[in-house]
Amino acid sequence: MDWESPAILLTTRRFAEADLIATAFTETQGRHAGLVHGGQSRRHSALWQAGNLLHLRWTGRLADNLGSFSAELAHPAAALAMDRADALAILLAALAVADGILPERIPHPLSFAALLRMIAVLADPPAALAALVGFELTLLGELGFGLDLGRCAVTGATADLRYVSPRTGRAVGGEAGANWAPRLLNLPGFLRGGNHPPTLSDLADGLRLTGHFLARDAFGVSHRPLPPARLALYQRIAPPAERPEPG
Repeated sequence: MDWESPAILLTTRRFAEADLIATAFTETQGRHAGLVHGGQSRRHSALWQAGNLLHLRWTGRLADNLGSFSAELAHPAAALAMDRADALAILLAALAVADGILPERIPHPLSFAALLRMIAVLADPPAALAALVGFELTLLGELGFGLDLGRCAVTGATADLRYVSPRTGRAVGGEAGANWAPRLLNLPGFLRGGNHPPTLSDLADGLRLTGHFLARDAFGVSHRPLPPARLALYQRIAPPAERPEPG
């Protein structure tokens, strides 16, 4: 049996003398692994780089076999990010989160589309950081840990949402949460539908928000911390007083 799908390469590891075991986030098959024959060769090294968008083909005798991958390059995201430390840090953080919590062989099409949107704007780091937060929110939702950012948990109002409860994941209005602000997570403007470009502080708030729930719920279910690449990204942009990332 076999299938084909757009895919984002998440990780590779050496296997035997010349081959690789690759793991990809595919649009139609979810997170999926496969053997790449000759993947360590110079001829194929540029293709099998984490972050690249591929047109992936899988073949195997049975559906539950490891099977083999072959691919064509659709977008060289890894090479384009390699010369930009900020873009590379964003890409590696996103790939680590996806590889760390996506279940095997279960499609998550909304998360795939969100990660694809992030990769498309890697050349613009502020836009890519905002897209990364959007990807993480989408992923939390598809995994069953979605946040309710549409209305105040206290009053039911949909305006002036400023905070998020770290316990419930529900938005809280500015007036309702004023007395509890130190205990709440900030809800950045770009997640409230604001039209202004996010500031660095907004982006740090967004990463802190999704990082809290990723660490507590998605990774916390299996008693694992956030991946080092994700922690490093937050520490890269967060004000010194807010480090390390909570969760």
